Amino acid sequence: MKIEQIYTGCLAQGAYYIESNGEVAIIDPLREIQQYIDKATSENAKIKYIFETHFHADFVSGHVDLAEKTGATIIFGPGAETNYEACIAKDNEEFKLGNVTIKVLHTPGHTLESATYLLIDENGKDYAIFSGDTLFLGDVGRPDLAIKSDLTKEDLAAMLYDSLRNKIMPLSDDVIVYPAHGAGSACGKNLSKETVGVLGEQKQTNYALRANMTKEEFVEEVLRGIAPPPQYFAKNAMMNKVGYDSFDTVLKRGDVPLTPEDFEAIANQESALVLDVRTQKDFVKGHIPNAVFIGINGAFAPWVGALITDLKQPILLVTPEGKEKETVTRLSRVGYDNTLGYLKGGIDAWKASGRDIETIQSIPAEAFAEHFKNDAVNTLDVRKDGEYKSEHLKGENVQHLALDYINDNMNTIDKHKTYYLHCAGGYRSVIAASILKARGFNNLIDIAGGFAAIKKTDLPTTNYACPSTL
Repeated sequence: MKIEQIYTGCLAQGAYYIESNGEVAIIDPLREIQQYIDKATSENAKIKYIFETHFHADFVSGHVDLAEKTGATIIFGPGAETNYEACIAKDNEEFKLGNVTIKVLHTPGHTLESATYLLIDENGKDYAIFSGDTLFLGDVGRPDLAIKSDLTKEDLAAMLYDSLRNKIMPLSDDVIVYPAHGAGSACGKNLSKETVGVLGEQKQTNYALRANMTKEEFVEEVLRGIAPPPQYFAKNAMMNKVGYDSFDTVLKRGDVPLTPEDFEAIANQESALVLDVRTQKDFVKGHIPNAVFIGINGAFAPWVGALITDLKQPILLVTPEGKEKETVTRLSRVGYDNTLGYLKGGIDAWKASGRDIETIQSIPAEAFAEHFKNDAVNTLDVRKDGEYKSEHLKGENVQHLALDYINDNMNTIDKHKTYYLHCAGGYRSVIAASILKARGFNNLIDIAGGFAAIKKTDLPTTNYACPSTL
């Protein structure tokens, strides 16, 4: 028996490859499926099953493509309904894979069809669970993402409580836990940085598995502090339910080099969004007018999903050389399948063609500190709510404008004023500046290094973590 976790950091997502006696199961595959086919081929094995723990909301799974290319059977938990051929398993149903068995445990709560897959080894021993978003290390899945359900999040949280206590907690402490996500995922609120654990440790350390916890306490705690889900979650879940264009088609459509002339023509004809995925330092020095920056070296896919509201939006890319195909791939992981090409030669080709570029002023935190002390400057803090509440600059003209909700809250700032923007380290503030600039906010100054750099100055903040006892 062989188990391999295939972890993708930008999505904080774990897919799994399980092989026994020449037969393979893939659990929660990513959109680009060739990696699984190649691995099975190299092991002289055949992919027999594709297990989906639920209809994922934070990424588009590769189950449909993988089934079409391999003939493998897609398996969902009880109650799932799909627009493609799939096996909808019964609770406790077992599937043989070589010399091992995979048992379906219906664990509704995160979603109604959520299933945990129990791997029983060659000796009949419970060996591991692939818990999807039912159980994470340090947390459990958020119960507010069910598709077209009449149930409330409180109803689903109560179901999750029962699932954990009736299906998961009775298992042996030495059972290995393979979750679908780790720290950084928006599918939970307190996920561990570790991506593999054991159940006994979770029973001791995971707040949601406290032995003496009542259902009412669980519901209250699991719902406390959950931010609204990103807007793309429901759309990705629906794609996973009804199907999607093949990844090969999406890649062929998007991996197309374009001259500056063709790039500009398509941008105008298709009302395409110009998405610049270089570094923030490169973007502020020069970019195509009205381009939006979301750097591929940051949390690229989740920020695309949070900020580009239309999954069918035509997109044109400005990328670092050699990153074109990767960018199209990572867009497709969250359902953005309408990339129409990339600028061949990058921004240098655009400049060489004589076309206009724009810049964003970016200053060091020390220079900002002097402005802040000597002038009544307007400052926009674009970090998340929790970051802002934890500590932020003191001042009458300090305003919080979380990047997550910037599209809905632009009416709270004035196009005629000058704003200094910062996030934690400099990535998100340039995203925010690019979006605001594309909407006509032209008086923007980025603070390089973000709040981390600002804290090294002598500017006052609201940090009361260590109050004076004098």
